[in-house]
Amino acid sequence: MSTAPCPMCDRWKVDADLRIAEFEHSYLTLNRDQFFPGYCLLHTRQHQTELFHLERLVRQELMEEVSQVAAALSACFQPDKLNYELLGNMVPHIHWHLVPRFSSEPLWPRPIWAEPHQELLLAPEEYRHRCDTIRLTLQDLTR
Repeated sequence: MSTAPCPMCDRWKVDADLRIAEFEHSYLTLNRDQFFPGYCLLHTRQHQTELFHLERLVRQELMEEVSQVAAALSACFQPDKLNYELLGNMVPHIHWHLVPRFSSEPLWPRPIWAEPHQELLLAPEEYRHRCDTIRLTLQDLTR
């Protein structure tokens, strides 16, 4: 394993204003670029690069966390489709890009990386509102 700094390992501390939820095996943050409304990143607490590196029970529980987040994003944003991306080519740390997708968006139905887009940055209160909405929905769904 590389000893280089990992942006995912530092994300929870560095992007404190984008924190949504802390799970047993992962952290959920809102992506700074909200061109795709509700775009979130869920990354593992453990610095691992592959799902098969995790113990079976941890892997199963982690997939439940991913599913809980997907259900909350679906309830909040009511997208036409939810994309789940687990790549790790650029950042070798298990993390999902959970992206609500809408047939009305300019890149539909292509992948979000099909072509560059202008980043959509929100005002601090808009980030706070979006994070709170997702957090409360997660809480409601897990009661």
